[in-house]
Amino acid sequence: MNWINDVFGVAKPVIAMCHFRALPGDPNYDADGGVEAVLEAARRDLVALQNGGVDAVMFSNEASLPYLLKTEPITAITMARIIGELSSQITLPFGVNVLWDPTASIDLAVGTGARFVREIFSGVYASDYGLWNTDSGRIARHRRTVSGQGVRLLYNIVPESAVYLADRDIASVARSTVFNTRPDALCVSGLTAGATTDPETIGTVKEAVPDTPVFANTGVTAATVARQLAIADGAVVGTAFKRDGYIWNEVDEARVAELTANARAARLATVS
Repeated sequence: MNWINDVFGVAKPVIAMCHFRALPGDPNYDADGGVEAVLEAARRDLVALQNGGVDAVMFSNEASLPYLLKTEPITAITMARIIGELSSQITLPFGVNVLWDPTASIDLAVGTGARFVREIFSGVYASDYGLWNTDSGRIARHRRTVSGQGVRLLYNIVPESAVYLADRDIASVARSTVFNTRPDALCVSGLTAGATTDPETIGTVKEAVPDTPVFANTGVTAATVARQLAIADGAVVGTAFKRDGYIWNEVDEARVAELTANARAARLATVS
C-alpha cells in the first residue's frame, strides 16, 4: 500500500469530489452561462476544498445525468479545458472520473496529469442506465497504449444505482477482481452518491483482500468518518462537503474543515 503515501502524502486520505455542473451536450447544460459558468463554480469549490484541508481532489462530471456508459468526446474535452484552466490553483494530488466511461477517464488523466482514476472497470451489472458491461482486458491495454501506467486505478466494485448480475458474494467479487485485474484500490459504495457505505461491507472486502487498499466511496460524513477510516484505507467524499449536505449545492468550507479535522484525529488514533 506504499503508493497511497507516495500519491497522497498521508495514510487513510480524504479524497474530495469537485463536481462539475452539467457540461455541453448534457440534458441540463446551461447554455446561457456556458462553460465559463461551469469553470467558475468549479474554481470556487476547489478553493473551498483545498482551504478546508482535504488530502486530494477528484474532478468529475457529476451533473451529467443520466450518465452514458460511453461518453461523447465533448465531455472529456470540456473537462480537460476546465482542469487546465484550474491547474495553476491546484495544490493537491488530483484524480478524474468521467462518469461512467473508463477509457475516457484514463485519457483525461493522462492528458491532464491526474494521479488516479475512479471507475467501473470490471463486472457486468443491471443498472438505471441499462445493461452495464465492462472489458477490463481492453481497458488495461488501452492504459498502456496511451502511456497511462502511472495512473492509479480505483475500481468501484459496488457501483451506485446498479447490481452485479452474477450471484456472487462481495468477498468473492473482491478476491477475483484483485486476482484477475490487479487494481490499485477497491471502492465500496452505497446505493447512490451521498448514500452511506455499509461499514460491514467495507470490512468484508478488506478481510477478503487485505493487501489491497479499500476506500469508502459514498456517504462519509463528519460524524461517520472516524468509524469508516477505522476500517477503510481512505474515503471519497462529495455530498457531505456541500452546503446543507445537498449534493447540488456549492462546497461549504466549514463543513470541509470539520470533516477533515475528524479524519486527522482518526488517523492519529489509528497510528497510536
